[in-house]
Amino acid sequence: MILEYQDLIFSICYKFTANYFDAEDLAQDTFLAAYKNYASFDGANERAWLCRIATNKSLDYLKRAGRRSVPTEDVYFSGLSAEGASLEDDVMDREVRRRLWECCNQLKSPYREVAIDYYYHEMEIGDIVKKTGKNIKTLQTQIYRAKGMLRQLYGKEAL
Repeated sequence: MILEYQDLIFSICYKFTANYFDAEDLAQDTFLAAYKNYASFDGANERAWLCRIATNKSLDYLKRAGRRSVPTEDVYFSGLSAEGASLEDDVMDREVRRRLWECCNQLKSPYREVAIDYYYHEMEIGDIVKKTGKNIKTLQTQIYRAKGMLRQLYGKEAL
């Protein structure tokens, strides 16, 4: 049943990477992670669960993208230290989170609040229901729509 979402998962990965082959690899990684963690899945919303895995895999890929560049000068290697790698990770994490925060804040209410809680603060939908008192189906629809809007905003920033 999970494989019926393969086109959706591929499109999420492709939107983040803009590279067909990287998106294929990320989609495959998504399904592999889903398979490995299926026993811990509660079965509530399979599609959202897979989309979340794909989004996280894609964001991790983008964070690592800068580290895959091949330096060409010997001066680069002399400046490296063990502490520099963790500093780079911190900078990359902050940049990705800053970009997500900015995109979330560009959305109109109620999508802004839902996107910040769900994507930025990584709250579970049940916790958002408790926090807001809204119907779970309403929140699921708002999250789905916010994701589409965020996808468009990410695409505009990449251009």
